[in-house]
Amino acid sequence: MGGTVTSTLDVGDARLAYTETGSGSAVVWLHGSGPGATGMSNFGGNLPAFADHRNIVVDLPGWGESPRPETDEPLIFHAADRVCRAMTALGIERAHLVGNSYGGAVAMRIAMRYPDRVDRLVLMAPGGVLPPDAPPWPKGLERLFGYMAEEKPSREAMAEFVRLMVHDESLATDALIDERYESSLRAHPELPIPPNFGDLTPDLGRIAAPTLLVWGREDQTVPLTWAPKILDGIPNAELRVLPHCRHWVQYERAPEFNHIVREFLQGGAAAASEG
Repeated sequence: MGGTVTSTLDVGDARLAYTETGSGSAVVWLHGSGPGATGMSNFGGNLPAFADHRNIVVDLPGWGESPRPETDEPLIFHAADRVCRAMTALGIERAHLVGNSYGGAVAMRIAMRYPDRVDRLVLMAPGGVLPPDAPPWPKGLERLFGYMAEEKPSREAMAEFVRLMVHDESLATDALIDERYESSLRAHPELPIPPNFGDLTPDLGRIAAPTLLVWGREDQTVPLTWAPKILDGIPNAELRVLPHCRHWVQYERAPEFNHIVREFLQGGAAAASEG
């Protein structure tokens, strides 16, 4: 499939919206949990660099066009199972997983629970693994939870959130702020604050897939100081740190991100130590 297809999938107790582009080996892209987040708002600008892959860009349950089902299960665990069902429905046995923040945590959970479904992992400042002294929350998470707690958040609150995601605030354009704000109003999550995302820490050692961690040095949402616990816990992981960059690495440093990830998915970096 070489064109672009946007559709929804029935995954049993939920429907997942997704966009598909390109052809080749499969890459599943998993977005973060910020207000107004969707698969394409996170990764749409990166996809042209991966046109030789079959790209599946998911709206995780409760974000974008994917409704939130009723569940008491931790969000990471719930989303991971539904993404695997979507892969099965799309005829994808194995895929590379690329996830940022919350989406990175979902990718890790899939790699822990369904290792045969995962080729390689790319994780941008992933969630799901908190140091013992995490609270009080970093500024970015504090702003994220504050926005989500508002019954009718303001556009200025969204602008403040978006500006915290990038080191170069000129990238926080009016168009981007408007897009995220309108999306957040359409799918404003009804969640406890902070949500029950789930804790992946005990199972990090179960991730067998070669793993690339990518972090912005100035990240104020999932700080670089949280990286060593994940790096030390995953047996075949390496870390790349990009300076002058905050939480949205794939957006703020797109050319470098695309190059690093393409090299890794083609068998470079951590993958070279597999055998």
